[in-house]
Amino acid sequence: MNDDTASRGGASTANRLLHSRILQVALILLLAFGAWKLFRHFFPAGAGDLNVYATVERGSIEDLVTATGALQPRDYVDVGAQVSGQLRRIFVDVGSEVQQGDLLAEIDAEQSIARVDASRAQLRSQQAQLLQREADLEKAGRDFQRQQNLMKEDATSASALQDAQTTLETTRAAIAALKAQMQQLQASMRVEEANLKYTKIYAPMAGTVVSITARQGQTLNTNQQAPTILRIADLSTMTVQTQVSEADVGKLREGMSAYFTTLGSQGRRWYGTLRKIEPTPTVTNNVVLYNALFDVPNPNRSLLTQMTAQVFFVVAEARDVLVVPMSALTMQRPQGVAAARLEGGRRAAAEAQGEQQRPRGERRQQPASAEGGGADAPAEAAGGSQGRSERPRRSRPATVQLAQAGGSLVTREVQVGVSNRVHAEIVAGLEEGDRIVAGQRQLESESRSSGSQLGRGAAAGGFGPPMGIPGGR
Repeated sequence: MNDDTASRGGASTANRLLHSRILQVALILLLAFGAWKLFRHFFPAGAGDLNVYATVERGSIEDLVTATGALQPRDYVDVGAQVSGQLRRIFVDVGSEVQQGDLLAEIDAEQSIARVDASRAQLRSQQAQLLQREADLEKAGRDFQRQQNLMKEDATSASALQDAQTTLETTRAAIAALKAQMQQLQASMRVEEANLKYTKIYAPMAGTVVSITARQGQTLNTNQQAPTILRIADLSTMTVQTQVSEADVGKLREGMSAYFTTLGSQGRRWYGTLRKIEPTPTVTNNVVLYNALFDVPNPNRSLLTQMTAQVFFVVAEARDVLVVPMSALTMQRPQGVAAARLEGGRRAAAEAQGEQQRPRGERRQQPASAEGGGADAPAEAAGGSQGRSERPRRSRPATVQLAQAGGSLVTREVQVGVSNRVHAEIVAGLEEGDRIVAGQRQLESESRSSGSQLGRGAAAGGFGPPMGIPGGR
């Protein structure tokens, strides 16, 4: 019995030890799995290298000024009525193609015809009166001649001679007044005849009828203002009128290239050349905008009036060049000649300010130089648009982090050409296919921490993310 009891006690102890070992192993495995999951949660795969790489590739880059505009015909005319009356008939519709001289509309001409007939009848009456006056003048001339002959023979009195002379002069004056009345009536009749012609409205130019504002049967009154009946436009050439902000208008210059797209054009571009920048701005909600105009051909009439255009003015462009993201560049301060010019300009400005503070008699003559902005300074120093259009494209120094074959990073100096907000042209310093650092990834835990701190900062009444938080500006 004692041996059996001892053996059973030993087996029970062994079982307890075995279960304890199994529980310990399971607990260790569970802790290891939890630690692994926790590590993968806070340090995901690939988190050892947080750099985001980009490959230097060839492509095209444009430095653009964007604006929104609307299309309108370059050449158009508003056809109106020059005489009052009822609009009897309109011979065209919206969209009709017309040629110069085609009949467009007709106004009731009864009153104009009546006035012309009345003027002609009055003119004929005055012509008959003129014939009578001319006959009276001939008789008055004979009577005066007879009185003169009788006076030579003392067969008449001086008063009779004077009466004959007065009658002759009065008849001549009456004829002169009647002729003046006839000239006045003829001028008035020409006006009435012209108004009669104006009752038929003809096309002043060839084009397309884009709008009709009057209706058939409408009474037109030209005494207050000339009513517009319709508009004719030449749709073969359209003008794009854009509104450019005051921050970007300084980058524009006449003659620069521009293109635009329209809604529904599926990315199709229409190209043109900047024709004019209107000097008078438009102020909308305290925003100063300037109108910039350029023309585009429209041979197939695909562009219509008042279409919305997304316009791009090409400030600078480069084709088939090395392109990298702007986030990969660290721009450097100007050195060498550029720094010397900048320092020279600052010194010249300081000297000019000190010279203004001196008494007039002690001021000295400043030499004209390009650095000091004198009379011989180039156009680019004066900031003129013509100078910008003629000066060559310059490069700017910058640095990038270049990835080596073994994974190490080296700092490489490069020269940057044309750039925009997204990409930049590399003039020198890199080759096609090089890998450079374009940024860094942000861990998920840091993102949540940043979000929670940002939320606490906003709840505390802050105006932005606290200092040191990734993503804060």
